[in-house]
Amino acid sequence: MFSLVKFGRLLRREGLDIHNGRIVDLPKAIETIDIGNRDDFYYVCRILLIHRHEDIALFDQLFHQFWRKNAALENRQNIVRYHDLLAHPGSDSPAPQDRDYRHGKIEDREADRELPKTLELTSTYSAREALRRKDFAELTGEEIDDVKQLIAALVWKLGEKRTRRHLPGSGPRLDMRRTFRNNLRYGGEIMEWQRRSPKFKPRPLVILADISGSMERYTRMFLHFMYSLSWGLSQRVEVFVFSTRLSRITRQLRNRNLELALKDIAQHVPDWAGGTRIGAALKTFNFDWARRVVRSRAVVLFISDGWDRGDPLQMGLEMARLQRSCHRLIWLNPLLGSRDFEPRTRGTQAALGYVDDFLPVHNLSSLENLANYLALLTPKPSRR
Repeated sequence: MFSLVKFGRLLRREGLDIHNGRIVDLPKAIETIDIGNRDDFYYVCRILLIHRHEDIALFDQLFHQFWRKNAALENRQNIVRYHDLLAHPGSDSPAPQDRDYRHGKIEDREADRELPKTLELTSTYSAREALRRKDFAELTGEEIDDVKQLIAALVWKLGEKRTRRHLPGSGPRLDMRRTFRNNLRYGGEIMEWQRRSPKFKPRPLVILADISGSMERYTRMFLHFMYSLSWGLSQRVEVFVFSTRLSRITRQLRNRNLELALKDIAQHVPDWAGGTRIGAALKTFNFDWARRVVRSRAVVLFISDGWDRGDPLQMGLEMARLQRSCHRLIWLNPLLGSRDFEPRTRGTQAALGYVDDFLPVHNLSSLENLANYLALLTPKPSRR
């Protein structure tokens, strides 16, 4: 928020007509977009703050100068008095008529003053870009806190499924009841045909996450990811974790306090960071939970590195059974982000044949790609 206010001050000081109410509305508008997408952020700022076509060129220059890291003021005729703005935000600005905005460039009569060769500008996007591509296992303590905030800001939307119900609309089907009722005004003559369209609703989501010892480097970040999904989607999200046994943590993740939710999960799960028996955990889910939670052809996210101490044949058998009961089975593997990764374990090789999608989930960028992928899921199941 502070960076947005400072950006608004810069625009106003450089002669642009910026209303304070628009600055207040800007954080609310940003919540509706993907904050990691620079283009979306640019257009939201421009639409809210700029209302004259002739100001766009100047706005573009100020935007790109402000939202970059370690920008160098190579041309002292660009963005004059910028250093004074940061040092003395309450000082008076020169009148707009003192500047020349020809071709989107700023020329000022006070350009002869000494300005620093380099200036530390807001590094929001540069820092975020570095964090987006850094593996979760390599993050420092401070970076982990930043990534958690970025994960919480992700916008989640799951592809919808078509129901058997219909709504008034412009679809191909005729709505005879509404047609007869609406044409009573014409004495029973059919003058206007009424149609109906199929009704869609969000598709259910089920998450099966591996919390064994081999996944310990990623487990805490994935818990934040699952918490973000639980609160970011309108439909109910069922979450299970497993190591040597299966545990349901859906109720714990509904706690509004994230720290209390994580503490409750730690007390509820007895086999945290233990061994891995994927086949046995999948069998427990298929026989005890699948009919209750994998309803209406849900999407299943299976999060694991594939390292297993159980029977690989059982893992393949239960994965096949799970795929038959869901709309789409997506395996998210944190090791897939490495260029040297190969599915060498017998369990992974046995299960991959029954997976619809095999995707990496090792950094923030992969989570953003997953959010885009889930939003574009088609109503029809994949060809298997």
